[in-house]
Amino acid sequence: MSLSLTFLGTGAAMPSVHRNVSSLAIQREGETLIFDCGEGTQRQMMRYGVGFSFTDIFFSHFHADHMLGVIGLVRTMGLLDRTAPLTLHGPKGAKRVLGAALGVGIERNKFPVEIVEVAAGDVLKRKDYDLVTFATEHRADTIGWALVEHIRKGRFDPDLARELGVPEGPLWGQIHRGERVRLEDGREVGPEELVGPSRPGRTVVYSGDTRPVPTLVEAARGADLLVHEATFIDEEKERAVETGHSTAREAGRVAREAGVRQLVLTHVSPRYTRDAPELLAEAQEEFPEVIVARDGMVAEVGFRTDVPEHML
Repeated sequence: MSLSLTFLGTGAAMPSVHRNVSSLAIQREGETLIFDCGEGTQRQMMRYGVGFSFTDIFFSHFHADHMLGVIGLVRTMGLLDRTAPLTLHGPKGAKRVLGAALGVGIERNKFPVEIVEVAAGDVLKRKDYDLVTFATEHRADTIGWALVEHIRKGRFDPDLARELGVPEGPLWGQIHRGERVRLEDGREVGPEELVGPSRPGRTVVYSGDTRPVPTLVEAARGADLLVHEATFIDEEKERAVETGHSTAREAGRVAREAGVRQLVLTHVSPRYTRDAPELLAEAQEEFPEVIVARDGMVAEVGFRTDVPEHML
């Protein structure tokens, strides 16, 4: 079951030669979810192979570098004769700000666009995962997003099933669903014999722009991947506090306190070079498993291996 992130824009406030402004695509089992949509996002999607078949965009807040690209993106999808509906999700002000953005220009959409306002603590339930919102702190109405997969069934052991004389077919499915079955010889076989322990799903957390806050640490608790803004290094902490951003050190500290598996830094100020070694070094002093994102980078999120190997 695939889960990957494509970083469409990793810069802060304004685009640079190396970084576009904020946007992230999460692709899970053939479904694409877009988080934030800074100017030029549609071009980045074309450049990095992210298709336009998604049905939802999720906004962390409405500063221009996180939402201005929705104007061109929606226009492009209209020119591609899209008919499927699109839903835009965002915090307080979404209907006013996004509604105004969609009204720019004289063209009008030929497909329906719905705008849904959400609040910190809301949970958007999907078939195999939830999208959980949490409070952030960035001088505006802001939220972060967590994609939380549901607990998965344990792995069925086909070799042992054959050894026990359970014929391949519908009985295997019944046992995997938690049912006991009766065999032709009268024996009963159940999931406790053939199905391993439940396995954790994966969690990806996107901070948006924020100061480090307890709600973010809690939302990221045990996450497989935390995408955290790191606009400044620590010597600019006063500026970070003033503007509602985080330093790389603070991002590393959040990752450590939350016990995440991997940290990816984004929202990099254009004052730093393409690879931003200052940010990397500072964050690694707090948390070793860290990467500085770059535009076009793809991060794969695998399943945990802290359950017996034969059951993974």
